This record gives sequence, C-alpha cells and structure tokens, in this order.
Amino acid sequence: MTDPSADTLDAETRQRVDRLIQEEEGNANQYQGAGGVLLTLCAVLMSAFHLYAAYAIVPAQVLRTTHVAMVLVFIFLSFPIAERFKNRLMPWDLGFAMLAVASLAYALMGGDDFTDRNTYPMTADVVFGGILILLILEALRRTNGWVLLCVTVCFLLYALFGNHLPAPWTHKGYELPRLVGFMYMTLEGIFGTAIDVSSTLIILFTIFGAFLQFSGAGKFFIDFSFSLMGGKTSNVGKTVVLSSFLLGGPSGSGVATTVTVGAVAHDMLAKAGYDKNAAGGLLAAGGLGAIISPPVLGAAAFLIAEFLKISYLDVLLMATVPTFLFYLGLYVMVSIDARKYNMSSQTIAGVEGAWSLTRRYWFHFFSLISIVVFMMMGFSPVMSVFWATVASFATSFLRAESAMIPLNLWQHKHSFWKSLYRSKFVQAMSGGFTQVLSIAATCAGAGLIVGVVVLTGLGLKFSAIVLDYADGSLFLTALFTGLVVWIVGLAVPVTASYIICAVIAAPALIKLGVPDYAAHMFIFYYAVLSEVSPPTALSPFAAAAICKGDPYKTTFQSWKYVAPAILIPFIFVLDPAGVALLLMGKTQALAQANWFDIGWIVLTASAGIVALAGGLQNWFILKTHWAERWVLLVSGVALTYPSALGDLIGFAGLALVVSTQWVRQRRRVGATLTGS
Repeated sequence: MTDPSADTLDAETRQRVDRLIQEEEGNANQYQGAGGVLLTLCAVLMSAFHLYAAYAIVPAQVLRTTHVAMVLVFIFLSFPIAERFKNRLMPWDLGFAMLAVASLAYALMGGDDFTDRNTYPMTADVVFGGILILLILEALRRTNGWVLLCVTVCFLLYALFGNHLPAPWTHKGYELPRLVGFMYMTLEGIFGTAIDVSSTLIILFTIFGAFLQFSGAGKFFIDFSFSLMGGKTSNVGKTVVLSSFLLGGPSGSGVATTVTVGAVAHDMLAKAGYDKNAAGGLLAAGGLGAIISPPVLGAAAFLIAEFLKISYLDVLLMATVPTFLFYLGLYVMVSIDARKYNMSSQTIAGVEGAWSLTRRYWFHFFSLISIVVFMMMGFSPVMSVFWATVASFATSFLRAESAMIPLNLWQHKHSFWKSLYRSKFVQAMSGGFTQVLSIAATCAGAGLIVGVVVLTGLGLKFSAIVLDYADGSLFLTALFTGLVVWIVGLAVPVTASYIICAVIAAPALIKLGVPDYAAHMFIFYYAVLSEVSPPTALSPFAAAAICKGDPYKTTFQSWKYVAPAILIPFIFVLDPAGVALLLMGKTQALAQANWFDIGWIVLTASAGIVALAGGLQNWFILKTHWAERWVLLVSGVALTYPSALGDLIGFAGLALVVSTQWVRQRRRVGATLTGS
C-alpha cells in the first residue's frame, strides 16, 4: 500500500532539497538547547506582535521600525557570517544585533524633529543612519547572497557619484549626509512602501501559510488531487497540475509547492513514463504557478496593491484569468504527454476516495476562499488575512490529527509546557516570522533602491532611453521591458526584480498608454517567469534533486512546460481590448464591464494557449506533420494578439489542424479495424 501523502524521499535527497529550501529562506543556524528555545519563543512573540498590529492601531513609524529592528536582530542571530561559523553564536553577531536596535531606537526617540531635519541631518543622524544602511547590506548578503547586495550597492553608488556619468544617466549628485537622511529619516527610503507591505501584509500571509502547513491542509490537497484524478499513473501529470494549484494558491511559495508535491509524486511520474528531467520540469512549472495564484500569490503582489493604491482584492481579480491560462497551458501539455508517450494506466494503491477525504477534511477548502470572502464582506486585506488565520486555527480542532494544540494538552500535568512548546501552534507562530526574514531583508534593500530611483529620477531617465530605442513602438517597448525584467530576474528573487523593474521600467509602458495596473502585472508576471531561469532557478533545482535529474536540463524542461503561457502578458499590454483579460483591473468596474468582450478575450487566449501547447509538443491528437506544427504555432501567436484579423487567422488555423488530425485519426482507426 502506498500512502500518496507520505514523504518518499531518501535521506540524501532530503538533505539536498533542504539545502535548496534553506537557500530560498537563507542558510539559517539550527541552535540546540536553551538558545534554540529562546529564539523560537522570541519568533512566536514577534508573530503575536504583528497579529496584534493587524487588529489594533500601531503608528506606521513604530510598526515599520520595530519590524526592521527585529528582522535584523533575528538575521544576525540566525544566519552565520560565514559557513564555518554555522550553528555558533559569535560575539560580532550579538554586536550587529545591538547596533541594529540602537540605530532604530535612535530613530524612534527622535520624534517629529528627527524626520523634519532629513535634508540637513546632524552628525549623529548620519552615523546611526550609515550604520543601519551597512547592517541592511550585510543582512542582504547573509540571506540573499552577493548578487542582490552588489545590485543594491551599485544603486547607492549611482546616487553618490552619478553626477560624473555622461548624459542621459547623469544627475546633480548627492552627498552622503543627504543620501543617508533621505534613506533613514523619511518614509520614502528604508521605511518606504516595501517595508510597509512587509510589516503588514507579507508577514501576516506568511503566518497564515504556516498555519495551513501545520494544520495539514497541504497533505489534504495532494491526497484530494490524487483521488479526484482517479488514482491512475496516466493521470499523474494532471494530478501534479491540480495539486500544485490547490496547494500553491494558499502557500504562495514556488519552492515549497514544488518540494511538497514532488516528495509524493516523483515516483509516480517515473512509473507513468516521465524521464527524470521532464518529471522535475513539470514539478517546477506547477510550483511556479503558486506565485501567481490567488488567494496569496507571491510577496510582490502585495507591493502591486501598495504601489498602485488599489485594494488587494483588485490584484486578486487581475491575477484570476492569467492564473487560469497558466494552469490551462500546463494541463494541455501533460494531457498531450499522456498520448505522446502512451503512458500506462496502472492504479495507484492506497489512494483514498475523494468523497471520503472531503467528508473528513472539508474545512481545508475554506483556506482557498476565506481571504476573498472576508474582503468581499468589506474587511481590509490586513483584517481579512487576520481573520482567515483565526479561522484556520479554529477549524483545525474539527479533527484531532489537525489540531494546532493537542486536544489532550491539559492532561499533561508534568509536561504541559513541553507539549505546548512542541505543538503545531508554536511551530506555526515561530515559522511565520522566521520564514519572512529573507523577504523582509529584500524589502529593506529594495527600499534603498527605490529611494535612489526617487531621489535621482532614474526611472524617468530609463524610460526615456527605452522609448528612444523602441522608437515609440509599443511592441518593442514591451519586448525590451520583458527582457529587462527577465535579465534582472536571473540575478535576484521575484520580489526584488519586481520592485526594481516597477520603478525603472513601468513608466515606459505607461507613457505609451498602457494602464498602470496592466504595466505592473506585465512586470510581475515576467518576474515570476524568471524564477525558472538559472542561476536563481530554485524550484527546478529542487525538483532536479527530488527526481535525481540534471538541474539545467530540468530547468530547460520547466521552460518547455511554461512556454505556452509566456505570451499571456502581451495580451493585456499590446491592445486596449486585451485589458479585459485582467477583468478591467478594478472590482467596481465589473458592474459596467462588457462581459461579451471579457468572455471573447478569455476564449481566444485559451485557444491560443491550446494551439501553442500542441505546436511546442509537436503533438496534438496525433503526432503533427511539420506543416501542422507551424500552423499551430502561428495560430497560437495570432490568437494571443487581441485583434479581429489575428482571431480569424488563429481560429482558422486551429480548425484546419483539428480537421486534418481528426481525418488521420479516423483513417488509422479504420485501418486497424480492417487489419484485425
């Protein structure tokens, strides 16, 4: 009997996967004894503080400063300065942590006078601000590596010495006191939009995801997907797609989704006929969809809402159809795989029925819709995720095995505190804060980058350069912007690449008439796709470790599976009609929306995805002739460009291929029957 929810990874593979997960979250120390207990309890308290801040009113300056202070303290205590010092608390780590607290306490105690003198800071202001900037850079290095650190330093150097550069890159130049004052003493630098979002939405969604993880929601979604797809090896690919969607939506993490699904499905993918690299590529592609899937999406989605001053529900709305198209492309690709490779249809033993699972664990489905339900009831995004977390905690007690606190805890008279400390509740509260450290450090570093862009006007300069090279062409501007996002995304995580490109590249698209929300979704989408490109391709590398494949061949396979969805962002950028794909960008606009236009653009985009999948796979109903393949590819591209002529060409080409393949299929069946 095979338990489809069991972790079937061997010890060596599990270690490799854990290293990749640590690479995403930072190579953290694993303290034992009193040090580990103290750090865990402090993390619980910080999660509790952020939950309290969601419910009560905490001044923005206090919340953001406290958030940055505790993030830096935890990073310096949890992440070693070098690998050889791992799992050892060194004196300099304590020193860095105390300096972080001192710098931020100085800012808090300064009051209104502190912020008012940001243009002419005192010597002490510059000293404490300079120390904080250096500490943030070191925290970036410890959690995200050298690349993002170097990118951030380059932006700071540009602010200091950009006056020596030739036009159009030059600016008037800023001395160190002015730069430090802007970054440290205002809400436009370190404590700007990125940290605002990190200290409110991102941390709360991380806590929410941790509650779902420890309450068993992830295990249920995987088991349910296997059951719903019939428990046959030929449907394992479809199962991976469905379970990635169900698990990825609430988690918002590509690597976590890839690892969780892959630990269960890798053996079944092999039995179905997938080679190691193709299996890993499919797992990584499915996990990637988690970052663009409602209700959580990736951390960058919260920044979109803040940058555009729109509700998070609007961002969820904009992501709905692109998410559907992304997973539609994956589903069509794996459906073609099953026919293309003539996959076996063995029944997987030990798969429980979908109805039986639903009857026992139905409350886990609430996690998929709870946040949206609360927002539709009028709650703010912060309060929605707060109450969704409370609901997740409360519903976990409907089953003893999912309870966040053991139901028999009060019977443990001699080990009450030990049992409470080991409970799922404490693990979730601790994990909710520690899992945000890397993202929060990225947001603090991004605050420095955004501050430089605002101070120097770099965004407008970059936009002017892009428009000049594109010669006013919207298509070329979108193409150059997509390439810039992809190149930046090769070196830095999704959140950082979105922030950098949103402030330097989005203005170029907006100047050519693209709605601001469409421009930001375009950048966000390509920032997500860059996640499956080396050297930051953590999801494919984790999948390769699970499936024992080659990391770079696995990355190439993951690109094959996501390729049909690559053109989706161009749909809502190149033509005003394509904006309907984002459901008009506003919840209030739906009441006046032309639903025929929305339905038509979704239909043509879906047909384009299907055509592109067939062309890329060189297989549709049957193996395609070279002419059929090119017709499918041309039809797919034509259908993803919102125009009457493109739709006519696309549907005609798709119909032609379906007709020729259907005739060939009938002839093959007839020949088989005649021969028999």
